[in-house]
Amino acid sequence: MVKNIKTVLSVAIALFPVLFFSQEIKKMTADEVASLALQNHQQLKVAAQNIGIAKQQTDITKLQKLPTITASTSQFYLGDAIAIDKDFSGSTNVSMPHYGSSYAVQATQLIFKGGLVNKTIEMAGLREQLSELDLEKNKQEVKFLVISNYLDVYKILNQESVFQNNKKLAQERLKNIQKFYQQGMVTRNEVIRGELAIKNLDQGILTLANNRKILNYNLSIALGLPTDTEIIPIESLTNKETGIGMDYYLSLAHDSSPNLKSAKTNIDVADKNIEIIKTDKMPTVAGFGGYTLQRPITTRNPVLDMYSGGWQTGVSLSYNIDNLYKTKERVKLGEMQKNQAGDAMTLVQQNVDMAVNASYVKYQESIQQAAILDDAKKLAVENYKITEAKYLNQLAVQAEMIDAQNQKLQSELDYANAEINVLYQYYNLLKSTGTL
Repeated sequence: MVKNIKTVLSVAIALFPVLFFSQEIKKMTADEVASLALQNHQQLKVAAQNIGIAKQQTDITKLQKLPTITASTSQFYLGDAIAIDKDFSGSTNVSMPHYGSSYAVQATQLIFKGGLVNKTIEMAGLREQLSELDLEKNKQEVKFLVISNYLDVYKILNQESVFQNNKKLAQERLKNIQKFYQQGMVTRNEVIRGELAIKNLDQGILTLANNRKILNYNLSIALGLPTDTEIIPIESLTNKETGIGMDYYLSLAHDSSPNLKSAKTNIDVADKNIEIIKTDKMPTVAGFGGYTLQRPITTRNPVLDMYSGGWQTGVSLSYNIDNLYKTKERVKLGEMQKNQAGDAMTLVQQNVDMAVNASYVKYQESIQQAAILDDAKKLAVENYKITEAKYLNQLAVQAEMIDAQNQKLQSELDYANAEINVLYQYYNLLKSTGTL
């Protein structure tokens, strides 16, 4: 009975493997992969929290507009007082109420400080913009990373297809060799060479399959998918935007690059920092008010064990005279930092221009290389067919046949890789402009 059950299960697994191995297959374009990464990649979740932190810091800075309110109390033991003569010749002990307490409420509101509070809030807003630009840079990096892995999967699938096609041809050739061997037309070593050629192809197929498993696992994690998901790329291999010149991409980068926007914002930060420093030259005007309740009353004699209460309100004016010479040096430092930020922006723009130029040249090169390798593949296939025909007619030896097959295999692999490289260079070009 147990044996019959095992037999039924074995047949069921063979006929309906999907019921027992529920690996999900997802066919995806590069845009779909990038979109899913933006939603689920852990690095972006961490970067997005920095924006929330920056916004909270801005909200905290805005609280400086509100008044400062303090409440205090003290409970104390009051010892007896001693009254001493002017010439210290005698003293008198003055009895005091021993329990004392005080309660106070004080409120202060900044009225004027050269716009310090508003400028500090504006500075916090600039910091918030920088955190948003950092997130945008992270998005570009994550999208390019997952698209690169996606294209690597695409490349491996194409390579597997090439290997499988060549394996079929090698198996057909081995059948012919075995027939020749049975007829005594070739020796046993010809059969062995044919078998070794298939083993070499099997080894390549095995390596590619394992590499694809690793990439699929990593890509699934990055996209927030189950780790057993098999991702099948379906992106079109046609050339994208080949007729647009480099000037277009340079202009695009100048308008969209997060690095350039960050550099410009850093200049604004340096400007705002100088404005904040200059507020130290201004006096501080503040309004205040408070109420105090204290016991005992020690300002009269005899001392009264009663509460004394009073309130006050007014305006205070203060000015740090040392800022007349200290602020000058701090402003000088701020100007130096602004100049540095300006030079940094020039450097960033140069780096962006160089990256766009290099990416554009490499993209055009990849298109030309793909065309060259396509021609090379056609020649290798033609050479293979000619050599195969000669071999079948005993006009070529097995070594020539294997050499022709290796040339065909390598040229097909090179062309398959070149097709994917065109896409890779295109997305790298978009990344260099900040518009991926």
